[in-house]
Amino acid sequence: MNCLKAGDDPRDGGCFMPGEWAQHSCCWMAWPCREGLWSNTDATQKEYAKVANTIAWFETVNMLVPENKLDVAKARLAEMVNIIEMPIDDSWARDSGPNFLIGGDRLAGSCWEFNAWGNKYQPYDQDAQMGRRILDHENAHCFTSSLVAEGGGITVDGEGTIITTESCFLNKNRNPHWSRKEIEEELCRTLGASKVIWLPGDPQETETDGHVDGIAAFIEPGRVLVEINRDKTDPHYGVGQENTRALANQVDAKGRRLELEFIQEGTYHPGQWNGGCSSYINSYLANGAVIVPGYGYEHDSRALETYGALYPDREIVQVQIGSIALGGGGIHCITQQQPVLAQD
Repeated sequence: MNCLKAGDDPRDGGCFMPGEWAQHSCCWMAWPCREGLWSNTDATQKEYAKVANTIAWFETVNMLVPENKLDVAKARLAEMVNIIEMPIDDSWARDSGPNFLIGGDRLAGSCWEFNAWGNKYQPYDQDAQMGRRILDHENAHCFTSSLVAEGGGITVDGEGTIITTESCFLNKNRNPHWSRKEIEEELCRTLGASKVIWLPGDPQETETDGHVDGIAAFIEPGRVLVEINRDKTDPHYGVGQENTRALANQVDAKGRRLELEFIQEGTYHPGQWNGGCSSYINSYLANGAVIVPGYGYEHDSRALETYGALYPDREIVQVQIGSIALGGGGIHCITQQQPVLAQD
């Protein structure tokens, strides 16, 4: 592998993780294959294929598939989706894949340690190697780290600012011997950033322990989309309020006061199997498009309207993912963008 030393700093070579709106060379996904996780494996595989086939209209999709799932994946994926055989434990490419970095003279990426969201699932040894294997496949530099973290736990503006959550990365099931400051410094090092904004997160969400990609996301530098629940009787109402208060009057790495936009979450079901997912924040920015999750809720159409207003120059496409959502994540969770090395 083309890995640099763990202590190397991507910032020394000008490397950083760009915002998700930057032009992509491809999207990485991984085929659902963990036995016992999915309540309806057939329906889940069809939805994964639908997401992949939809994204493939806008950019290249590389799907990681273990040897024993090749036949079913080939039968359901469109020909324009690239199938790459690789040993994997399951299908959350956002969390176990690499964080791609640009800015140097060669594509790079950072790889944190992956422990399946605090040892919630066994085995996870193949997924723990996914990031390095993808970078090796792309002949990219690999900056390693001993920090236990997942890609769904961060959102970046590409200009030095990271937003993450206390409920996740400060959780004792990930980095019990790391201080808040140490985690902050390592996030900045591995993502080529200079400032971390902490949100309370979501302690009610026990699958990922409150990943930020179900709470807030940068739309562009200086603007953040925040998910809220306007129903004061809903048990999830307070989560959106607390995270909004934490973002209010925050200043990014460039000294800009953040502008907040809002989107209504789907119907929240506390205690739903595996925590479920009802987040519209959990979408994917493809080249020229936004792939928005649908859950069969009344809010599905409102989510489309919101994204249409936020991204008037992109095509807004909704894909129903009810079976994927029961596994604990959404469209953002099962995708990982690889940016073009040279950005205009």
